[in-house]
Amino acid sequence: MRIFLTGATGFVGSHVARSLGAAGAELRLLTRKTSRTEHLEGLHADLVTGDLLQPENLRSAISGCDALVHVAADYRLWVPDPKTMYAANVEGTKSLLRLARETGVGRVVYTSSVATMGFLSDGTVVDEQTPVSIANMIGHYKRSKFLAEQEAMAAAHLGQRVVILNPTTPIGAEDAKPTPTGRIVVDFLNRKFPAYVDTGLNLVDVQSVAAMHVAALDRGTSGERYILGGENLTLKQILDRMAAMTGLPSPTMQVPHAVAMTFAFFDEWITGRILGHEPRATVEAVRMGKKKMFASSAKAERDLGYQVVPVDLALRSAIDWFRAHGYAPAS
Repeated sequence: MRIFLTGATGFVGSHVARSLGAAGAELRLLTRKTSRTEHLEGLHADLVTGDLLQPENLRSAISGCDALVHVAADYRLWVPDPKTMYAANVEGTKSLLRLARETGVGRVVYTSSVATMGFLSDGTVVDEQTPVSIANMIGHYKRSKFLAEQEAMAAAHLGQRVVILNPTTPIGAEDAKPTPTGRIVVDFLNRKFPAYVDTGLNLVDVQSVAAMHVAALDRGTSGERYILGGENLTLKQILDRMAAMTGLPSPTMQVPHAVAMTFAFFDEWITGRILGHEPRATVEAVRMGKKKMFASSAKAERDLGYQVVPVDLALRSAIDWFRAHGYAPAS
């Protein structure tokens, strides 16, 4: 099977590329001119230079493929100009779906996010059927992914074969950017986590997420969403686990959301607006933190053969990789 894959130079996408390659797929990988490609070393694939902001230039590369796996996204919790995020995440997705239809690509797997689910502040475990709307989306990243997912579902309803995957919070090795979740690990390892807020995440091994992209091509039902998750953990539980693995102290002081919001407001204003750098904390991130993002993967287990595994091994892999690559002091 010949597959056109976007996002292969990113954290999740590089693992997806390896999983597809191991399954015998013939790969065409979208890369930008500025992309780092060291994660792709040793992978037999054709590299295609392009950009989601100029999708028409990708027509010839998509043509002749049996499937499109769209993992790429602008994943940031703070952007100076959100228009670029919507252009990449929403319009880019819409255009790729159109190109797949026009060039006869038979299957599409779209990597959305658990961020599009309807989370609550009381820690209720949600699933694909939990009611949700655009009004529930906090921040430009979540709104853009919600709108992009709507484009994928609309295409499926019109007859295009599109399967939607909703990873929770992937963790593991090779998070080079790093992602916002990876920054939690890096900050902890560098002892820059003096306190915590009352929030929660569902952590999942990135390799489990990658493997399901292979399964979704054959077993996924068009127009359906599948949450790919691991363990539901509070932030404090995550920090405690890392403390047990590393011997570093876990913070004991819990900060009220109001205090965190005040810090984020000034950090975003001074660091982001005045200095032009990405702030360590953002107002939208604190607002999101009021909701515990606990989710169930029962549907993926039932339909795709997904298996929820403990996240400790992936968390340890992330710690070891960050230390080995200079993001934090060696143990």
